[in-house]
Amino acid sequence: MRHQKAGRKLNRTASHRKAMFANMAASLIQHEQIITTLPKAKEIRPIVEKLVTLGKRGDLHARRQAISQIRDVTVVAKLFDAIATRYATRNGGYLRIMKAGYRQGDNAPIAVIEFVDRDVDAKGAADKARVAAEADAAEAA
Repeated sequence: MRHQKAGRKLNRTASHRKAMFANMAASLIQHEQIITTLPKAKEIRPIVEKLVTLGKRGDLHARRQAISQIRDVTVVAKLFDAIATRYATRNGGYLRIMKAGYRQGDNAPIAVIEFVDRDVDAKGAADKARVAAEADAAEAA
């Protein structure tokens, strides 16, 4: 019996699951919207919502706790500076999960997980900046 054992295993080892959720949380905070399978989206939601709550606390210990979970200092800086201030007056419910059909290859249910009041320009901003920098470098050469 699986009494008192919450969470999905997702056919992964514990270390793989921990690393995958850290990477997914970092991507979700950086881009403010990601597309993944529905079970993964349902599992990542409480993790990221707890990180936003840490960001709203804003002290050094909370920042170190977030860094230990996400492992990316720039993403944690965005979490504490931009996202936490955006949701300062909101009491939970920072994310939304929308079903988006089924994946072509294996018919897995796909979902879009995003912040409720997300910055639309955040998704792809890093790619746009990289392309602009490459164009500037090509012009200079």
